[in-house]
Amino acid sequence: QVQLVESGGGLVQPGGSLRLSCAASESIIRFTTMGWYRQAPGKEREMVARISLGGVLNYADSVKGRFTISRDITKNTVYLQMNSLEPEDTAVYYCNAHWRVDDRDYWGKGTLVTVSS
Repeated sequence: QVQLVESGGGLVQPGGSLRLSCAASESIIRFTTMGWYRQAPGKEREMVARISLGGVLNYADSVKGRFTISRDITKNTVYLQMNSLEPEDTAVYYCNAHWRVDDRDYWGKGTLVTVSS
């Protein structure tokens, strides 16, 4: 059973930064894609950033130039560096991974990011 554990959320002022981490129980080279999604109160879950096994990056238009997704294969961890945070970035952030072994998507339990003064 694949497990994804997020960390790094918290309360930050507008304009501030946070770095989220997603630690996987399996080697991340066994995932086709890994990424970050978020869900704000009353809204649908949306993709924030993704990285493919080959290193192709995708970002939501709303975070381009502010957020950066990266990975450390030796630590089986994917990161989301979030800069210039805005109140609209407030949401629960979820780690997602598509595992090649069983062709399924797996999700973490989420970490709350609150941007407020």
